[in-house]
Amino acid sequence: MTKLYIIRHGETVWNAETRAQGAKNIQLNEKGLLQAQHLGKRMKNYSIDAIYSSDLDRALSTAQAVAKEFQYKVNIIPELREMSFGHWEGLTNREIQEKHLTHYRIWRSKPHEAQIPGAEKLLDVQSRGLAALHRIVEENPNKNVAVVSHGTAIKAILLGLMDMDLSNFYRIRQDNACINVVEFREYGPVIVTMNDTAHLENTL
Repeated sequence: MTKLYIIRHGETVWNAETRAQGAKNIQLNEKGLLQAQHLGKRMKNYSIDAIYSSDLDRALSTAQAVAKEFQYKVNIIPELREMSFGHWEGLTNREIQEKHLTHYRIWRSKPHEAQIPGAEKLLDVQSRGLAALHRIVEENPNKNVAVVSHGTAIKAILLGLMDMDLSNFYRIRQDNACINVVEFREYGPVIVTMNDTAHLENTL
């Protein structure tokens, strides 16, 4: 059985400012770096055999904090990167509502149908994310693997693993530096833990 620890990156300035990041390469802020350190120490409790990450720096820095505890190198997979939010990137939540209200309302009520200007579709994000995840599982039979990605991408992936429609996107929460544990058993993936942030109690 292969076990994946699917992790969201630590906090960035844009997270704190509620700005859409998407494909923009935003760095971890001071709090995010601290979260990554606590995450690394938490992951030291598990027998991790390999570490994978999105190619965006906020995910890679988080993965490197885990890799440091094991003296591993991080395997980079661009398909794990965040959804591109097109024209919304860099805008705060309020600015998006002011400038793109019609598309915003669809994104908030029917995310699976949203076509944000210049952005990826949620289904495409899910497809590439699941393909990357299944490739990781195939490459690591009966191993424990840490995978660092992004909030929107992870939520789409988890829904896909549970064979749930993307219309349920907002029924899942993913906090910065959270851990999701998924076991890939003979009969399919099993979600063991979701949005675990117990290691961040001293960083709030």
